[in-house]
Amino acid sequence: MDMFEQKAQERKGKEAPLAARMRPAAFHEFVGQEHIVGEGRVLRKAIEAGQLPSIILWGPPGSGKTTLAGIIANSTDSHFSPISAVSAGVADLRRIIEEAGERRKLYQKKTILFIDEIHRFNKAQQDAVLPYVEDGTVILIGATTENPSFEVVSPLLSRCQVLVLNPLNENELRVIILRALKDRLKGLGALNVELDPDALVHLITMANNDARVALNTLEVATLATAPDAAGQRHISLATIEDAIQRRALRYDKAGEEHYDLISALHKSMRGSDPDAALYWLARMVEAGEDPLYIARRMVRFASEDVGMADPQALVVAMAAQQAVHFIGMPEGNLALAQAVVYLATAPKSNSLYQAYSRVQQEVKNGPDAPVPLHLRNPVTPLMKDIGYGKGYKYAHDYPEAFVVQQYLPDSLKDRQYYQPGEQGYEKQVAERLKGWQQKKREAGNDDKEAKA
Repeated sequence: MDMFEQKAQERKGKEAPLAARMRPAAFHEFVGQEHIVGEGRVLRKAIEAGQLPSIILWGPPGSGKTTLAGIIANSTDSHFSPISAVSAGVADLRRIIEEAGERRKLYQKKTILFIDEIHRFNKAQQDAVLPYVEDGTVILIGATTENPSFEVVSPLLSRCQVLVLNPLNENELRVIILRALKDRLKGLGALNVELDPDALVHLITMANNDARVALNTLEVATLATAPDAAGQRHISLATIEDAIQRRALRYDKAGEEHYDLISALHKSMRGSDPDAALYWLARMVEAGEDPLYIARRMVRFASEDVGMADPQALVVAMAAQQAVHFIGMPEGNLALAQAVVYLATAPKSNSLYQAYSRVQQEVKNGPDAPVPLHLRNPVTPLMKDIGYGKGYKYAHDYPEAFVVQQYLPDSLKDRQYYQPGEQGYEKQVAERLKGWQQKKREAGNDDKEAKA
């Protein structure tokens, strides 16, 4: 590299976005993904020993895939050849592979082929890499935001270890942001930036677990803020809102507002008001509440407040949870909205909740009643000899798969914990139970007459 190229590289580095300038070069600077590269982890030990397998890094945007690939290359003293599947083709792959072969032959130096967004390569492009991964000409590191099971061809996938990167959490984003504010060489430290606490919270929330978004938004806000007389740049919540183009909704995920809004959502659904329920849902989602927390509360509501009046409510709530987990946010907001409307408009019953509460008190406060002998399973000859299973009536041998038989212990045989309501599907359950109870009464009368 001549003097002009070196100057150009230095200028390019200084002009790069903050997220690129703050990219860690070593493991001790890397934030997050402790389950993969934390001290003592198998992969970390293998990398430090220079024994790196081909890997696929699967994770959301801004979780550190590209950064981790660069750190791995630095840690293994390997040549790093990065390409993007968006713009590269087979010709680029062949050139890199040829150079890797020469490098391996002449200098015994490994080459790491890093393919960003590998899911954008078609089958032919992925197949072109396969032989050279297999013979060790290159060590492949692929990065993808899509499930590699569907996006990477099976032969290539079988030769790679898939590592799942987690979204960065709030504490990890806070560390990254504060580090950028202090770093005078690569970060914003020389600009003397002061970030208000509420502005920091909003930046973390709106970054949506993406470190790149957080840092680049912070840089925009900093450069748009003129220094005061003392040379300090004071970044307020309003500045961050303007930089990220999202207003900070008043919400404290760990405080009173959190509990007030979830209470309003729950009571609006219980009161069968879909409009109010949607409003409180949006207040929480748009303010950055964990969508899976909301989904968990809806699952609870489906059993507690809808229950057997509409057993499908639990299925819908669980489907919403799975949808949010599968596609993430913001796309998952409609799955939550659909579930909220379904739950709000479903027939309501707390009979199941009350029944379990009665049983719970019985179990906590009553004796541990023994299982009746006829309900016990005679798994050994001795157990059969002493009466286990004796007299048990197999329900499917009787009309309508119902037979009068005692299932509760003797001390509880007349208890009725579940008392169905008259709403929705539970009305059918109530009718069914009434029919069975009538048969029990008739059987009881027959026993009395036989004894008489």
